[in-house]
Formats: sequence, structure tokens, C-alpha cells
Amino acid sequence: MRLRSFLTGTAMILALGLGLPAGAAATHPATAAGHAQVPDSYAFPLGDLRIVALSDGTVPQDLHLLMTGTPPAEVDRLLARAFQSNPVEASINAFLIEDGPRRILVDTGSGQLFGPGHGGKLPDSLASIGIAPGDITDILITHIHTDHSGGLVLDGQPVFPNATVHVGAPDLAFFLEPGNAEETGYASRYFDEAARTIGAYAEAGKVRTFEDDETILPGIVATLHPGHTPGSAFYTVTSRGRSIAFIGDIIHVAAVQFPAPDTTIVYDLDPDAARAVRSAAFAGFARGRQLVAAPHLPFPGVGHIRAEGENSFSWHPLEYRNRTGD
Repeated sequence: MRLRSFLTGTAMILALGLGLPAGAAATHPATAAGHAQVPDSYAFPLGDLRIVALSDGTVPQDLHLLMTGTPPAEVDRLLARAFQSNPVEASINAFLIEDGPRRILVDTGSGQLFGPGHGGKLPDSLASIGIAPGDITDILITHIHTDHSGGLVLDGQPVFPNATVHVGAPDLAFFLEPGNAEETGYASRYFDEAARTIGAYAEAGKVRTFEDDETILPGIVATLHPGHTPGSAFYTVTSRGRSIAFIGDIIHVAAVQFPAPDTTIVYDLDPDAARAVRSAAFAGFARGRQLVAAPHLPFPGVGHIRAEGENSFSWHPLEYRNRTGD
């Protein structure tokens, strides 16, 4: 299995989907300066809905360890073009959909699984907008990686007691079967973490799975896009003719993967499929001028994708507004 060579020495890696080399937190300039922020949220309307981007924090990424398929020198060139350098700071974003009595959370951040100081800020961000964990009615998991489902539990207990968790059936089957660790080369800790997080909700009968192209809640269609994980999902939410697509981990680093979408990461279960999903999705979103929300683009992670040529794209964040009245 092609993952095995990348996952040797996983003590250097902090989290599935977000690779943190040992010592990076101590050497990254922003972390060294102590750039702690207040709880972050950004709200905007979508038809009759209110969408709120919520920060779970950020984590530094050594792209020379994380990214594959593109030489480190080219990664560095693309970063320099975007006024960045390695390591980069990746956002961990979650999103709230307010639809009348429903309060629907897309992903839950990393919880306590990244260790102190990295992630785990989602509860504070929710509290800052007056939302308690018990208010959440549904949770849409884009895929079962630590930084998307880790926030389901705190100190071993479910955080969202009234929520139903929705997840792609192939992901649940894969990550709740420990034998897949040896078969695929994924480290066993990730299956252990899945059992402690989403597994706790499954045991309580609080998980609903779906297959491809299912309407899972009014106005919300889930589609499956295997590659990064077996059941990676997009959620397209529509209200009064407007829509937004929550796209999960088809993009990690805008400066690299938009201009060079063939760049994969070490945690793609099937890198070839992940590469194909990314290029096809970017092209489709660009053609349709689709508003998208991504968990690892700079907060709030909401915007549009534009085609810049053959298999090359650019990112255009949502217009920022902070006012009252018309």
C-alpha cells in the first residue's frame, strides 16, 4: 500500500490530514509570538438560512512532509508567489447552518486530539455566538479524520448530547474496523480515535449514514467523493435559489493546490482518486460559480474558485461585511 512509506515514523505527525512535525509549534513565527485570538465567527445569509463560519484554531504545517506529487522546490516557489513560506499556518474551520429550529454543524474540529494550543477552540467560538452544545440538532461530518470529528467528545464524553451525526457509510465502515489499519497502512491510532469519537455516537444510536447523492435533511444533499478517505463527502445546502457547498479536505493549501491541483497529501487513502476529485470539483465549482466552504483555507474559508487555465485555479474569498441595515 502506497501510504505505508509515508506513515512510517508517525511520532512526527500530530494529526490525520494535518501533518505537524515535532518542534514545529516551537519554531513557527506566529506560534512563537503567541498569536492567540479571541473566539472567531463570521456570519452571512444564504436565502432563508444563516451560515456561520467558526474557528477551531490553526496549526502549522511543514509542507515538505505533508505534500506529495509536487517537488519541495516547486512547493516553495508557489508559496513565495503567494507571499508565504514553509511552514504555513492551516485553519481548522467548522460551520454552523441555522435553519429555523435546526442548528446544523459541519465538522467539529479537533477537540483535545491535537494537544494543548492546537485546535479545540470550537466550543468557545460557538459560545461567543450564544450557541450551547445542546442546541446542535445535527452534525455533518465531511470525513472521519481527527481534525473533523475529534471535537465530538471532550474528556471521553459526547459534547453534543442532542445531535444526530451524519457521515458517509464507507467512512464509518472503514474507520470503525481496526483491521483496516494493517491492511492499508493507516496508523492504528486513527482507528482508535474514531472509535472514541464518532464510535461513541454510533453506540448510542446517534449516527445516520448515507450513500451517494442523498437528501439527508431538507435542502441538504450529500454526495460521496472517495479518495482522501473512502467516504469523503460534500454537502450542498440550498435555500431560495442560493447554495453553498461544504467540500471537506479536497484542498489544504490554497497557494499550492489551486495553481497545482495534482499536488496530493500523505493522508490521501487513494492519491490518484483524490487528485481526480480535486480537479473535477474545482472545474465544476468554477463553471457554476458555486460558493464553497473549506475547512483548511484561511478563516473563514468561504469563497469562490476561478479557472485560470488548463487544470489551474485561484481562490477568491467571500466579500467581508460588518454593518447593520441595508
